[in-house]
Amino acid sequence: MIRNAKPEDAQAICDIYNYYVLNTIVTFEEDNVLADDMAIRINMVSEKYVWLVYEQEGEILGYAYASEWKSRCSYRFSVESSVYLKNGFSGKGIGSNLYDFLIKELNQTNIHAVIGGISLPNEGSVALHEKFGFEKIAQFKEVGYKFEKWIDVGYWEKIILGKNLV
Repeated sequence: MIRNAKPEDAQAICDIYNYYVLNTIVTFEEDNVLADDMAIRINMVSEKYVWLVYEQEGEILGYAYASEWKSRCSYRFSVESSVYLKNGFSGKGIGSNLYDFLIKELNQTNIHAVIGGISLPNEGSVALHEKFGFEKIAQFKEVGYKFEKWIDVGYWEKIILGKNLV
């Protein structure tokens, strides 16, 4: 089941996210995120955008959300999207279900551009974005540094219809 995230989901979301923080280049955070901090993030994002969780038999197996792309007013019709799955649950369709639901939700808003930033290499994330019609629009070389190595970041973009635009 896909539903809106609640602050009470913060610990389960941290459990998923902190695996990536400590073990991968998928996120550039380097320290575990605490549940109280994650609850604040959920509340802040949910005030304006959407944060979804994929729950099965009471367990959260993944989440996806859209957040502010940039703070300047002219960017107000663009968001950055993110999706994370519990370690070991890739390739089961959960990420696709979350992204499909997220994009459909965004199509009901005034959002026009959805941007996915991907630390490279990340074949799974690239494949997921391209499956949903995102196109690679940029790649920044060596803009991140984690685990004692430089990391490129690519950006994929999808233009959506949105409603009530301007």
